[in-house]
Amino acid sequence: MIDVVVIGAGIVGASVARELTKFDLNVLVVERASDVCEGATKANSAIVHSGVDAKPGTLKAKYNVLGNKLYDKGEEELNIKLMRNGSLNLCFDDSNKKEVIDDLYEQGLKNGVEGMRIVEREELLQMEPNIQDNVICALYCPTAGIIDSFEVNIAFAENAAHNGAKFKFDTKVIGFNKKEDGNWIVKTDRGDIQTRAVVNCAGIQSDDLNNLVSETKRNITARRGEYYLLDKKEKDFVRHTIFQPPTKAGKGVLIAPTVSDNIIIGPNAHAVDKDDTTTSRAGLEEVALKVGFSVKNVPLRSTITTFSGLRATEDGNDFIIGEVEDAPLFFNCVGIESPGLTSAPAIAIDVADDVAEKLGAATNPDFDPIRPRPIVFMELSDEEKDELIKKDPTYGHMVCRCEFITEGEIISAMHRAPVATNLDGIKRRTRAGSGRCQAGFCMTRQIELLQKEHLVSPFSISKFGKDSTLLVSNNKDGFGEVN
Repeated sequence: MIDVVVIGAGIVGASVARELTKFDLNVLVVERASDVCEGATKANSAIVHSGVDAKPGTLKAKYNVLGNKLYDKGEEELNIKLMRNGSLNLCFDDSNKKEVIDDLYEQGLKNGVEGMRIVEREELLQMEPNIQDNVICALYCPTAGIIDSFEVNIAFAENAAHNGAKFKFDTKVIGFNKKEDGNWIVKTDRGDIQTRAVVNCAGIQSDDLNNLVSETKRNITARRGEYYLLDKKEKDFVRHTIFQPPTKAGKGVLIAPTVSDNIIIGPNAHAVDKDDTTTSRAGLEEVALKVGFSVKNVPLRSTITTFSGLRATEDGNDFIIGEVEDAPLFFNCVGIESPGLTSAPAIAIDVADDVAEKLGAATNPDFDPIRPRPIVFMELSDEEKDELIKKDPTYGHMVCRCEFITEGEIISAMHRAPVATNLDGIKRRTRAGSGRCQAGFCMTRQIELLQKEHLVSPFSISKFGKDSTLLVSNNKDGFGEVN
C-alpha cells in the first residue's frame, strides 16, 4: 500500500515528495497533466523573492524568508542555477516615499530580510541606466534572486524519483473515501488508490480537493498574469529584478533578467476561469504600458514569445498549510501563489516532517540529496566537448540551433525519471525550442527522437499531452513506422 499520495507535481508537490523520501515512506505523486511543472510553476516570473513585501506574521512572510535561504542549499544539492541579482522596489516622484519605501523597509526588517538599503537616484542610475526619469529612489534587496522554475521543479522531481518516489501522470483526482481503518481511498479517473495519508498540492484546484473532505471550505480565485519574453540580445537591458510599488492585486509589473539571458516582463493580474491561460492583445498592451513606468525604451520589438500563467489566490490571502482539522491525515498546501516558488522548499520541510510524525515514519538512511547536473553541452570547454563526442557521438548532432541543444541532451532528458514524453517536456528539461524560432526548425527532429526512444507512433506524440497531438496524417509512404 502507498504511504503518502501527493496530489500535484508542481514546485510544491515535487519538493514535498523529495522531503518525504527522507523518511521510510512509499510515496506516489499523482498529476492530472502529462508531466511535472504543468501548472502555476510553468508560467511565472521565476523570482526568488527577498520577502520584503509579505505581510509580517503571515505564512507567506515566514516561508518566503526561510525558502529564500534554502535555495543556496538547493543550488549545491540539486545543481540548479541560482543568481542573486538583487531586487529594486521603485519609488516615483508622485508617490509618498514614506508609504512606498520606508514602510517596505520596516516590513522587511520584521520579516527578517537581510541586507536591505535605500538607494538614491544617483546610485540607482549606475545600477540601472534605463530607469525612468521620475524614479527618485528604490529599496534594494540583495538576497533576491532568479532561477529557472522549470529546472528547479524538475530537479526536485528527479531527486524524489531517485530516492524512490513514483509518479503517475494523466491521472485526475475526482474524489476521496475515508475507510474505517483510517486510510484514504483516492478516487481517480484511472482507478482507486489506497493510501495512509494525502498531501494536497493541487494548485489552482487545491480548494476543490479540500472541499471534498472538509466542512471548512476554501475558495481560490485564479488570477491570470501575462508576460513578454525578450531575445537574449537584450540580456543587459536590466541587471536587477525591478518592481513597482505593490498593490492588493500583487507585486505589479516587473522587468527582470533570467538565468538563461533573456528578459522577462510582466505580469498583470486579472481574475479568470481556472483553465484560462490565454493571452490577449489588451492584456499585453497593459503590461507594455505599465513596464514603461519603470524603465525607458523597452525593446519590445525583441519579443520572442508571450505567455500567461495562473496564480492561486485564496480568499484569506495567505498560504494554508497543514493537516485538515476534520480530515485526519489529509494535509493541505492551499493558496500557494507568489511567493510560492520561493517558499516551496521551506513549506516542503514542514509538511513532510508533519506527515512523517503522524505516520510514525523512521528516517531513510539511504536518502541521497544529490541530483547530478545533466550535461549542458554549451557549458563545456572545447576539450570536454571533443571527449564527450568521442564517447557518445549523439552529442555531436546539433538539434536546436537557437539554444545549441544536442541530440545527446534530448535523449538524456527522455530517460531521466520522470521522463520527458512530449515536446514541452523536452523543452523544460533542455531548452530545446526555447529560442528565437520557438521550435520552428527543431520540432520535426524532436518528434523523430521521441518516436525512436519511446517506440511510439509519431501520431501519438504531443506538445503537452492530452488534446495536443501534432501530426494528423501521412503525406509520404513509410512515415510513422516504428522500427
